[in-house]
Order: sequence, then structure tokens, then C-alpha cells
Amino acid sequence: MTANKRIVLSSDHAAIEMRQAIADHITAKGWEAVDIGPQTPESTHYPAHGEAAARRVASGDCALGIILCGTGQGIMMAANKVKGIRCGVCSDVFSAQMIREHNDANMLSMGARVIDTPRALEVVDAFLDAEFEGGRHGTRVDMIKAIEA
Repeated sequence: MTANKRIVLSSDHAAIEMRQAIADHITAKGWEAVDIGPQTPESTHYPAHGEAAARRVASGDCALGIILCGTGQGIMMAANKVKGIRCGVCSDVFSAQMIREHNDANMLSMGARVIDTPRALEVVDAFLDAEFEGGRHGTRVDMIKAIEA
């Protein structure tokens, strides 16, 4: 686990309740939740929320990020445009574990219209409990990083 215990959370309007439940959950696990998402249900634009969270991770202000929208896809696409971000959409425990162990993902995206909150918390736990394995996976992550150059 990283020494920086800060996780940035953001979402669009579709995932406010799930984001808040995740913030409470990770706080109980000893992480500091940095919630920068909207607080009211008025429609918001997921690209802005994905970018803002990604910039907090890319700068080192937060070690990891968890972002949400209706499907998790659009906000993930926006986050991945920020240099240094490796974000994947997950709706199952295995995928969340693998994006950390094999891809050194530093952000997790989920869809509030795809999975329910209890499953989302399981996915978050798998993401946070996994560690990058390095080795042959490090070579592949380096190849991903080279694409950004």
C-alpha cells in the first residue's frame, strides 16, 4: 500500500449516493477520502469530473482515484486523457484486482446504473487490496506509458 493514503472521488449526478457510500467505506478502512464530486442532483458533465479527479492523482496529491457515472465508461475515458492515468471500468472483483496487479491502475471507474452499492464496495475492496506485481507486467505498463509521450 502506498504511503499517501488519499483517494480522490468524483462522479456526475448519476452516482452521488454511491460515491458517498464509497467515501464512508474507504474512510472506515483508513483512507482519506477527498470527495470533489457534486452534492446536488442537477445534471453535470462527467468529462469535467473525470478530468478533475485524474489531475489530483497525476499530480500526486492523491494516490488513487475512484470515479463514477451512469456506466463508468464516459468518465473513465475523460480520466485516461490525463497523462499518467491508468483507469479501468470494473463491475466485478476479479477485474478490479487485475487492473491493479497487472496494469498498475491508479484509478477505478464504476457505473452506478450497472452495479449496486454492495457490489461496488466489494469492487473497491478488491482494487484497494491488490498490489502491482511488476515483472513482465512492468514491461507492459512501460509500453502503455510510452504511448503517452
